[in-house]
Amino acid sequence: MTLSAHDERIVAQFTRWAKPFAELPIHAEAGALARTLAACALKPDLDVLDVACGPGILACALAGHVRSVTGIDITPAMIDQARLRQAEARLAHLAWHVGDATALPFGDGAFDRVTTRYSFHHMPDPAATLAEMKRVCRADGRIVVIDATPSAETQQAYDIMERLRDPSHTSALTLDQLRQIGREAGLREMVIDGYRLEARLDTLADVEDMPRLAAMFDADIASGADRIGVGAWHAPDGIRFHFPVSIVAWEI
Repeated sequence: MTLSAHDERIVAQFTRWAKPFAELPIHAEAGALARTLAACALKPDLDVLDVACGPGILACALAGHVRSVTGIDITPAMIDQARLRQAEARLAHLAWHVGDATALPFGDGAFDRVTTRYSFHHMPDPAATLAEMKRVCRADGRIVVIDATPSAETQQAYDIMERLRDPSHTSALTLDQLRQIGREAGLREMVIDGYRLEARLDTLADVEDMPRLAAMFDADIASGADRIGVGAWHAPDGIRFHFPVSIVAWEI
């Protein structure tokens, strides 16, 4: 697999962050996972693919509800974390692959459900990833995308903030933009849902990036304008904020 310059940024970022990412409680927050599983409309005889699966948090949550789950991620260190999670939970019927979300190594219509969580904002062309997800999904299947979706008014500032803490960030789509690429892909909307995910800034950024990030958040909090769109505030343990997350499920 030949990596583009952007792919190399993703692999570098998430090789360093594989273990901390896997261990952060917000990534396995029960309410968020429950809403995601509900959007998937799961049944025991389904085969599921989780694209850009990271450390396997969603894939392992899916595994108890379906026949089989396959996870694929471009970062080998993330797949290592996924295998560890599977082993610790003693889960069967899971398979892991290192691969590219825009060139999935699976046949047409191979899965009943195709999911991806917190990944589209890393994709230079999320529509191309969605097209691949559609290709490998069966004709009566369901595609589910979960990602941060800032408002149109805050999108630019939100992206600046995210690039400060994560150089592999491209742009977070608004909910309208996400729905539009679904329409352009010929998909039929079944579920629109969402949640706010509370986070503490210093658990999500490298130490050397914190001064610029803290300054940006401090200015936003002081202004009262919420230009970043995350409702940030100063808490006793540091700067806290909410990721605005949407869940969109389509059928083909």
